Parts: sequence; structure tokens; C-alpha cells
Amino acid sequence: MAILVTGGAGYIGSHTVVELLNQDHEVVIVDDFSNAHPTVLDRIKELSGKDFSFYELNLLDKEGLEKVFEENEIEAVIHFAGFKAVGESVEKPLKYYHNNITGTLVLLEVMKAFNVKKIVFSSSATVYGMDNKAPFTEDMPTSATNPYGQTKVFIEHILSDLVVSDEEWSVILLRYFNPIGAHESGRIGEDPNDVPNNLMPYITQVAVGKLEQLSIFGDDYETHDGTGVRDYIHVLDLAQGHLSALDYALKHSGVEAVNLGTGEGYSVLDVVHAFENANDVEIPYEIVDRRPGDIAVGYADATKAKELLGWEAVHSLEDMCRTSWNWQKNNPNGYEE
Repeated sequence: MAILVTGGAGYIGSHTVVELLNQDHEVVIVDDFSNAHPTVLDRIKELSGKDFSFYELNLLDKEGLEKVFEENEIEAVIHFAGFKAVGESVEKPLKYYHNNITGTLVLLEVMKAFNVKKIVFSSSATVYGMDNKAPFTEDMPTSATNPYGQTKVFIEHILSDLVVSDEEWSVILLRYFNPIGAHESGRIGEDPNDVPNNLMPYITQVAVGKLEQLSIFGDDYETHDGTGVRDYIHVLDLAQGHLSALDYALKHSGVEAVNLGTGEGYSVLDVVHAFENANDVEIPYEIVDRRPGDIAVGYADATKAKELLGWEAVHSLEDMCRTSWNWQKNNPNGYEE
């Protein structure tokens, strides 16, 4: 029995696939390389010493997806695939709604047709919107401030409605906070397509000389240093969270939303200084205007993950900074050789 991983060549997907293979799961990856590079597949094999099945396709390709289910005995799905750039989603909302939501609907239709009713969904802390106060708990109301976030909110509703309609389904909605870090080997890591949207790849590209300086969006928030506070989680902790969620989903039915975070908040400047201290690299930065839609403080209450899944984050901020730099300095152009 195999685990289907959609978007398994991406940043979080690739780290999760390595951990799945390390635990002797049979893995099938589906990815269209819109947010990934083919080189990562060889590196997953290199790190795990194991092989897996791979299909290059988008989830909108229903016939192609049906072929995946026909040719493999799928037991459960971990669903990462989706467009993820907040700014682009504001500029191209139809593209995001069609790809992320319709793609998920196609996946669920095919799963239902093949009687595969266990799914771990890659959601996001962005579903907590602008009005909830940190720490965020899973029972808070959800909302979003951009089309990307709305797709996560909508898909959570779709999956919850599916469970209401058929109690055999097992759905875990994993609400990630801010994934950073990379595999200890430095062989896989975060490789954004264009100018990074997220803090850590921007820092590492400044450190490696690809970008001139870091822009910090606002220093007048009500935080200890005026910069925004977030819950940063090591991608390897996140990967382990998916394995814990998968184990739970295989043994239970129903729907559960679960935060994956450390429960600690660090400001943008905290992360910059931690990176400089961990790696002995200076990061020049400038303060610019706030971005619309950014909240001052966002971090998880991670209690439920520990109680329900037996999972908690173990990597420190220093680990996250050290492994991020190890990846970038060994791969200054990402997966482009």
C-alpha cells in the first residue's frame, strides 16, 4: 500500500517524502514542477537510498490522476500541491482559485471513486485571518485576507463537509506556521522560483550575494522591537508532523484541524540576528512600509498536536538558521546546477 504525495517535489513535500521513505513507506509522487525542480527527485533517492514512483501532472488532469490510482494501490494521500504566492494570488485570483480548489476537487473525486478516504491536507496559519489574537487555537473562527488564504479556508470547508456526508473519511487539516530550515545534508531545501516571498530564503539570498539587502516591512508594530512576530518551525519538524498525522488518519475517521508550530514567536529582527550569530554572516537590511494584510503577532498554540498526534517541534531557531544557510551556500542557485 502506497502513500500518494501531491506536490511531493516541493519544499515541504520533498522533506516529508524523505521521512516517509526512511520509515519504509511506499511513496508515489505527483508534481507538475510549477513550484519545484526535477533535480530534487534524484536527491530524495540519494538521501533515502530508496526509490519511488513519480508522475509529472497537474491535479486538474483527471485522466492522468485516475491512471495513478489504477497503477498503484493507494492507501492515503498527503496533499501539498497548490500555488502558494500571496502577492501573485492577489494579482491572479482566478488562477489560484481554479488550480488550488478545482485541483483539490478533482483529487477528492478520484479518491472517492477508488475508495481512498484518508487525506492529510496542507493548510496554513493564514486561515486565522486578521482578527484572532495569538496564540492561535484550532477552535478559532477562520477567514483570510487574500485569495491564496481563501483557497485554504475553502478547502478546509470542503473537506469538513465531505466528512459530514460520509463518516468513513479521515481528514487531518494541518495548519502550518512559518516553515524554514533545510535537510541537515544541505542537499534539499527551499528554492523559490523568483524573488522570495518568505523571510528566510530572502535572508539566505542576501547572505549568498544574490540580493543586495533585506526589506523589513514595518518596525512600528506593537512588539518588543517593532517588527512582526511569527512562529517559525523547522521543515524537518513539519515533515515529522505529517508522518504523525498520517499515522493518526490511518487509524481514525472524522476531521481534525491541527496547528503545526513551536508555540513561540520570534520577530523579524530576532530571526535576522539569530541567522547572523549562527552563521557568522552579516545581513544588511532596510525598514520599509508595512505590507497590507500583515498582522503584528502570529504564533501557535501547539497543545493539540502533542495531545492528539504525539508530536512536538524539537529543532531550535539556531538549527533553522544553520541548516538554511548550509543549503543556500552549497546550492547558491538552488537546484539549477
